[in-house]
Amino acid sequence: MNDGYRIERDSMGELQVPADALYGAQTQRAVENFPISGLTLPRPLIRALGLIKGACARVNSDLGLLPEATAEAIILAAREVAEGHHDHHFPVDIFQTGSGTSSNMNANEVIAHLASERLGSRVHPNDQVNMGQSSNDVFPSAVQVAAVLEIQQRLLPALDHLAVTIENRAAELTTVVKTGRTHLMDAMPVRLGQELAGWAAQVGHGGERIEGTLPRLCALPQGGTAVGTGINTPADFGPRVATVLAELTGAPFTSMGNFFEGLSSLDVALEVSGQLKTVAASLMKIGNDLRWMNSGPLAGLAEISLPALQPGSSIMPGKVNPVIPEAVTMVCAQVIGNDTAITIGAQSGNFQLNVMQPMIAYNLLQSITLLGNGTRVLADKAMAGFTVNRENIERALDRNPILVTALNPVIGYEQGAAIAKRAYAEGRAVLEVAKEMTDLPEERLRELLDPAQLTGGT
Repeated sequence: MNDGYRIERDSMGELQVPADALYGAQTQRAVENFPISGLTLPRPLIRALGLIKGACARVNSDLGLLPEATAEAIILAAREVAEGHHDHHFPVDIFQTGSGTSSNMNANEVIAHLASERLGSRVHPNDQVNMGQSSNDVFPSAVQVAAVLEIQQRLLPALDHLAVTIENRAAELTTVVKTGRTHLMDAMPVRLGQELAGWAAQVGHGGERIEGTLPRLCALPQGGTAVGTGINTPADFGPRVATVLAELTGAPFTSMGNFFEGLSSLDVALEVSGQLKTVAASLMKIGNDLRWMNSGPLAGLAEISLPALQPGSSIMPGKVNPVIPEAVTMVCAQVIGNDTAITIGAQSGNFQLNVMQPMIAYNLLQSITLLGNGTRVLADKAMAGFTVNRENIERALDRNPILVTALNPVIGYEQGAAIAKRAYAEGRAVLEVAKEMTDLPEERLRELLDPAQLTGGT
């Protein structure tokens, strides 16, 4: 020990490691080799590595391959890692070796150090903590475990919360009739409740799409070891580990049917990312609709007023901006960008290994986190609290010349177009112009042009 460092050794020789670090030589080499982004493993991925290491130790003990005391020390140390007690001892940059070997060894060294202290004798990071494993099956398994747990515990509940919040507002606002818009131009009327119900359906279907990927995401390649053949690993190791993980987490983890697929490709991560991108596109549409409807308050649509959460300008007093939809649309842009990077990464499998796993892991988990958090913010700070400016809505609806569409079956398209053009040019209600340009009684015109009736009533 000297000047705050200790000497550690690996197969490549000696080097200095910070004296208080739980990791060893291989982690230190990675720290020195990859000073690239400052981005390190996200918490869900460290959690997943801890869960996998503990499950592997349990299986190795059950198979009689690891002494019970050693296995118990590893399991307890891995649990501490999974629970987040040692995250600052995972300093390796995301942009590292494409297999995630540096991070796998980081986990092995930290767990071995903790287990050695508990056991009172040395636990080897490769021979014991990594027994029956390779970075090539541990890391993709960790990506999938982390994604499953984050989807189940964070994202799906958040999407359900948003859908329910929108459905509640839709029911509350079912009697509000407003001008519909296509091409950003006035169109036939709709009920505000109908508009919101469309949003709720988008969110609900997005959750269903993501949930549909879980059976494939839960099928783990653990047990494939280095290239998919299962070298140095008992034949039933992977299924046993999946069973233990299912018991630990409550998620229905299984063993992948073909380890060669699981090691050489991350197609399932790409599939999930594609569904996350779909949700992002939905939230982008909803967020932008909210921004348009809130625009004004004088020169915009001003159909709704979003909650005033903070001053909107450092120079214009009294200005309030739609900050929550803006933040959510930025989340969506990030998720869509992440999907592009994941797409490139997923096609980068060469023969028996994909070599962009850490980048894929980081972007996938970031997308899940961003969508989960952004969805809740949108529900609680925008959707639940906006108010409706009924006077503005009714004023625009009364002057909407497109209402004349309802007269087409009675007077024909050409006469309807003439009425609409005159109503628009003179700034008058369609009803008034139609009274002058048709022989229809006013009572009949009012019946035909009733905006509420034109929405279908549902």
